[in-house]
Amino acid sequence: MDRLKDKVAVVTGAASGFGAGMVRRFAQEGAKVVVADMNAKGAERVAGEIGKAAIWTQTDVSQAAEFDEMVGAALDAFGRIDIMVNNAGYTHRNGDMLKVDEETFDLITAVNMKAIYHAARAVVPVMDKQGGGVIITTASTAGIRPRPGLTWYNASKGWAITATKSMAVELAPKNIRVNCLCPVAGETGMLERFMGADTPEIREKFRASVPLGRLSTPLDIANAALWLASDEAAFITGVALEVDGGRCI
Repeated sequence: MDRLKDKVAVVTGAASGFGAGMVRRFAQEGAKVVVADMNAKGAERVAGEIGKAAIWTQTDVSQAAEFDEMVGAALDAFGRIDIMVNNAGYTHRNGDMLKVDEETFDLITAVNMKAIYHAARAVVPVMDKQGGGVIITTASTAGIRPRPGLTWYNASKGWAITATKSMAVELAPKNIRVNCLCPVAGETGMLERFMGADTPEIREKFRASVPLGRLSTPLDIANAALWLASDEAAFITGVALEVDGGRCI
């Protein structure tokens, strides 16, 4: 249980869903973790469950200044940052692309796209001084095999995948690996928006689109993130890893 021993990981959107799964799994494997989320109570609760190996921060990933505060808190508590996970995400409700208002569109781009830029500016200098690090972004199958109804969300995740690949090439000389995860929809707070409405019929339709016959779980995504973050993946960079039960085949 020491695949991340002596590593420090920062995870955004970590108060629930995939992010909470990641920080719990990372801590089980020896990492010290920063539980970052806009939901302060949720972040505090998850960090409290993990114990002394965790701290929490209230972080709005759309704001550069809050990234700087988060990184400062991580360095004050643990002295380094080895793993940065851009997991916070936002979506519009499944439906007509023309009915998505500009405020919602701007929030999608701020959380799903611009936050990756903010994170890079905040953590790459730290990792460079340390001699390397790992950046992981939670993208989506929506960025690989888009479907109608989530057009602007799909586009933001396609952007995240391209940014991942470009960052991987540029940061490789600094020994910073950059990868992303592409989960199929899972039991998270955004599931109802992805589906448009939460009914047994719609859930069954979503499940039927996955060859392995179920939606993703936080543990599925956490285990994939753990591997990408660990030294077992030391030669893996620029990858968009599908964690989707075969959805994108």
